[in-house]
Amino acid sequence: MTALTPPETHDIRAFGALPDGHRVNTTEIQAAIDACAEAGGGTVLIAGGVFLTGTLFLKSRVHLRVASGAVLRGSPDFRDYAEGCGKNMYRGEPEMDRCLLFARDAEHITFSGGGMIDGNGAAFPNADDPGRNRPMLLRLIDCRDLALRNLILRDPAGWTSAWLYCRHITVDGIRIHSRVNDNGDGLDFDGCEDVRVANSSFDTSDDCICLQTSRPDRPCRDIVVTNCTFCSKWAGLRIGLLSRGDFDGVCVSNCTFRDIGDAGLKIQVCEGADMRNMAFSNLVMRRVPRPVFMTLGRQRCCVDAPEGLPPMGRLRQMRFENLLIDNTVGGADSHLVITGVPGGLIEDVSFSGIRLWSAGGVAENAVQADAIPELIPENLGGHWPEYSCFKQVLPASGLYARHIRNLSLRDLDLRTEAPDARAPIVLDDVTSTQEEARP
Repeated sequence: MTALTPPETHDIRAFGALPDGHRVNTTEIQAAIDACAEAGGGTVLIAGGVFLTGTLFLKSRVHLRVASGAVLRGSPDFRDYAEGCGKNMYRGEPEMDRCLLFARDAEHITFSGGGMIDGNGAAFPNADDPGRNRPMLLRLIDCRDLALRNLILRDPAGWTSAWLYCRHITVDGIRIHSRVNDNGDGLDFDGCEDVRVANSSFDTSDDCICLQTSRPDRPCRDIVVTNCTFCSKWAGLRIGLLSRGDFDGVCVSNCTFRDIGDAGLKIQVCEGADMRNMAFSNLVMRRVPRPVFMTLGRQRCCVDAPEGLPPMGRLRQMRFENLLIDNTVGGADSHLVITGVPGGLIEDVSFSGIRLWSAGGVAENAVQADAIPELIPENLGGHWPEYSCFKQVLPASGLYARHIRNLSLRDLDLRTEAPDARAPIVLDDVTSTQEEARP
């Protein structure tokens, strides 16, 4: 029997990389990656200091190992980041087209090692850069069999990562801290399948995790998120907005959310997708003003989408179970909000085992029930579906649901710390309701 040869390790220091944190080592690190790929695969080792680099092109069967104590840091100069590495799929945001780590049409790529990948985001945008570039940390396009384990990802200039049209992804034991700029998303999975995110923590200036579909032919499906902690200036978990392709099969469980600026679970169909079969269970939220914010409407969001309003999509078969929400500290108004539009009903939604305790304290004269504007009118006038589209206090202190078919409410404990003039639950154009709640 022939003995298997262990994969070769390519230490970037052997290729001339210097760990001084000043010299840009793009050529040396890329040489190590290329040599590893040409050898049939193996490990590219980053160890022993701080290594500055521009854009690196990953190859199949390459394991990029950033050892504990080592730092792979992005160059502070936008000219060290290559063009032609894909693009940001949101319209109006070309400043995030460049990236630090890039791969296309590759397989069996692993990032691990216990060290840090640092985007050096405070250096961007450069004062002499007319494009105001803010490179992402990681972008992978049409890749499969990918793993990101046991790393710290810190200070991207734009998003931390964009995974486009990839399959078979494992993310485990990572820590993302992304606060130096706005738009600091954590993990963005666009048209991806078979994704597992576990045992990770997020502290971001934008969505911690985002699921989206920028192409009609590339669905987002079979996604599992478990045992994670979320803290964000914006949303914990966002599903949709970019929603040209379908979403099917998402399971989120055993996670905590704290100090979220916008929404814990933000679920939105805007561009004609069919979004279905999602379960959210055993979640604890503290200081999260909108634990669930779900909208169905029509709005062009993707840079590649045709001009004009897209067709109406579908949002259905959503389950929320065992949510423990404490918003009594901080004084923010707090709601579960679900709203479709006339002609676009959200379908088959259930809430069970929900405890929402909020600050309350809204006076009766603060609510004008007959003056509530449509959150998502047929023509948005350029506004994406945000909670700020409501121009007044909502009439419910706990749950506000509008334009829903088949809503089930069981074992809801909705309370306010201070007396509140509003009803705990307000339903508008909601049919086939099964209700068993404890206001």
